[in-house]
Amino acid sequence: MAKIIVYNVYTQVLEIYDRGENEPMPYAYNRTLLVREFRGSSKSNVLWTTNAAMESWNATRRSFNAPIPMRYAFKRIWEGGHGQQSQHYAGLAFDAGQALSSTQRNRLWQTAYNLGVWSYVEPQSLTPTWYHLLLRKRSST
Repeated sequence: MAKIIVYNVYTQVLEIYDRGENEPMPYAYNRTLLVREFRGSSKSNVLWTTNAAMESWNATRRSFNAPIPMRYAFKRIWEGGHGQQSQHYAGLAFDAGQALSSTQRNRLWQTAYNLGVWSYVEPQSLTPTWYHLLLRKRSST
């Protein structure tokens, strides 16, 4: 069982959910992202994200119109995997697309890039076997 804290960007309220590993993440539609997929290898019992990040996932999944393998979205700093500025620590970065063919990965990249719901879609040359999708707080300037 995981405690999931979701920052609602519209109400500016922290929402708290208790979910099992095989239950969908809050705000994920149609069971397209389960807690265990969001968590990946993290051992944390508390996970966090924002409803905006989940809405970006939903838009990508709907537009791609096929399952998207997920490596993980959440990882604490001491669990490794990324530098200390990683947005995985905030539950705002999604590493996805492993186990897809190169044609499918290319279609996923194009889908994520063209949607405009992510603040960063890592170039294909940097992650040739998966995709790193990132939602950062956008500056007002």
